[in-house]
Amino acid sequence: MKKNLYFILLLISWVSQAQLLDPVKWKTSLTKISNNEFELVMNATIEPEWHMYSQFTPDGGALPTVFEYKEAKGNYTVVGKTAESKYIKEYNDIFEVDEYFFSNSAQFKQKIKVTNTQLKEIKVYVEYQVCKEQCIQQDKTFTFKLPEIKEEKTAVVEEVKPTQPKTEAQSIEIDTTEAAIVEKQTIDEAATVTPTEHKDLAKSEKREEKRSLWTIFIFAFLGGFAALLTPCVFPMIPLTVSFFTKQSGSREKGIMNAIFYGLSIIVIYVALGSLIVGIFGADSLNALSTSVIFNVIFFIILVFFAASFLGAFEIVLPQSWANKVDMQAGKSGILAIFFMALALAIVSFSCTGPIVGTLLVEASSKGGIAPIIGMLGFSSAIALPFMLFALFPGWLNSLPKSGGWMNTVKASLGFLELAMAFKFLSNADLVLQLHWLEREVFIAIWIAVFGAWAFYLFGKITLPHDSPLSHISVGRLFMALIVSIFTVYLIPGLWGAPLKVISGFPPPMTYSESPYGVGYTNGGDDTTAEVLPEHAHFGPHKIIAFHDYDKGVAYAKQMGKPILLDFTGHACVNCRKMEEHVWSKPEILPLLKNDVVLISLYVDDKRELEEKDKYTSPETGKEIKTIGNKWSDFQITRYQNNAQPFYVILDAEGKDISAPVGYTPDADEYKAWLEDGIKAFKK
Repeated sequence: MKKNLYFILLLISWVSQAQLLDPVKWKTSLTKISNNEFELVMNATIEPEWHMYSQFTPDGGALPTVFEYKEAKGNYTVVGKTAESKYIKEYNDIFEVDEYFFSNSAQFKQKIKVTNTQLKEIKVYVEYQVCKEQCIQQDKTFTFKLPEIKEEKTAVVEEVKPTQPKTEAQSIEIDTTEAAIVEKQTIDEAATVTPTEHKDLAKSEKREEKRSLWTIFIFAFLGGFAALLTPCVFPMIPLTVSFFTKQSGSREKGIMNAIFYGLSIIVIYVALGSLIVGIFGADSLNALSTSVIFNVIFFIILVFFAASFLGAFEIVLPQSWANKVDMQAGKSGILAIFFMALALAIVSFSCTGPIVGTLLVEASSKGGIAPIIGMLGFSSAIALPFMLFALFPGWLNSLPKSGGWMNTVKASLGFLELAMAFKFLSNADLVLQLHWLEREVFIAIWIAVFGAWAFYLFGKITLPHDSPLSHISVGRLFMALIVSIFTVYLIPGLWGAPLKVISGFPPPMTYSESPYGVGYTNGGDDTTAEVLPEHAHFGPHKIIAFHDYDKGVAYAKQMGKPILLDFTGHACVNCRKMEEHVWSKPEILPLLKNDVVLISLYVDDKRELEEKDKYTSPETGKEIKTIGNKWSDFQITRYQNNAQPFYVILDAEGKDISAPVGYTPDADEYKAWLEDGIKAFKK
């Protein structure tokens, strides 16, 4: 009787878990702009408390939304990037990065230009991640029916009409009434969002955007101040101010000319930021900054700039440019003053160029008008001294004399550029999951760079543009001590220290040779000499784990142990929470290490399957191209569930012996579930 009751309860629990979650409902529509131009509109309604992630969410956290426009070649042109509605920005302390996500609703728009007049429809494939207590990897294919392309140019708005009658828009739902899971078109009522919710969301987004732009402005201003102290700019301050005060005829006119000179500097650099935004578009820069190719290009650019600052060579613009501008600056009048400002920008490019380039690269990761704001901050710092010293010429006497200290500033900027470069290389490595630049390697590189900087400031290293040094100044000594302290602070990061001061720069703790640092021995239990079984890996907390289902089952059969089947994801927040806060418990960790064989299947693994292993799922009808697709299809087909984390206890033959569970933050509850499964195996 008890045995029957157990299986009834098991069945009930199992059925409650066996459900395909679909927290995002879609509506699509088509707007005709001109004869052969259309706008594809995709509206997502997101269930309360769920988050769907932006196309531009930074690498190292949740997975971004990705759009693929099918069979575009020869049929239509995709005009620009896919535009999206405002997202919310929030720091994720698990992955140690900012994440950009949507709550309640999201809208995506894409303009296309049809080149094949016989084209009847456009298919758009979208892949996205949505998370609450669990994370789901979702993908949909939308079909936009095109109207007949006529010659009239009046804009007509049409709804996409599905094959079913009386429907007003397309949406996709999952039908679980049969064994097969079928995508179909059906009427979908969008969940309503109250005006108050919209208002609060808008306020939150505005505040976040304002904070982000202010941060860019402040860092850009500091960058401009650093450029001001370099050999290319600093000596120009007294020369230029003296020129205005002596050659303008009167003090008042000299002041006015100096102010106009400063404003001209601001206009020149802001125009540069505006040009970048104008060429690439307000949001395209953000899309570029999340690309592997452009992260690698940014890395190369910053290393190039660093080498210049460290004295390997000088970056200069063509001399003919400077000569032409000088000829214009030699004339009188307001226009001549503007050309004097332009001459300063050109002549000082060897010092300001790398800083400007770095600021534009960093601002591009924010998108929007960030490059313009960055250039405003940078140019304000450059222009301010020229205007202030023109107002108060007596202050010129208090300026320190030009000298070797300016080379020290320049070299210090080179070390900073070099350290920043590896952040971009790390982004590319994280996206590709190459594990070439894991957390320990990144921290070791920063220790080497900042350590070399400290030795340079102490005078133990000299660079090509340095003069012989008999002693170091007190200011340089203090700077050397600060850099040394920071270098020492980084060292414990190799052994698992969180390094919160630089949070978001190194890869997350989970992306490392050992999630708990070099030499971690798991609380005194030395497992460094432990031999891994064939095809196994060390998972969280040195748990032996398999990432291939068949290999794991074979090992479990050999060892005579039950299997803990773990459907997880690299970008699954609550999977990491379970591993860090539940699996690590002393009453649970021994069970995972000694009593079960862990098989962790990553449903967001983007590595492609070999051609012979690719297939079309008989259950879902989807093309299975990647390792993640394979394990996701396995979870959906076998358990009718698509959320992670998702845990099942199997016997050594691979048969289910427990009711599956999802996110279970209560350690006692999770322990009881584990023990019940292990007991069921032993019966």
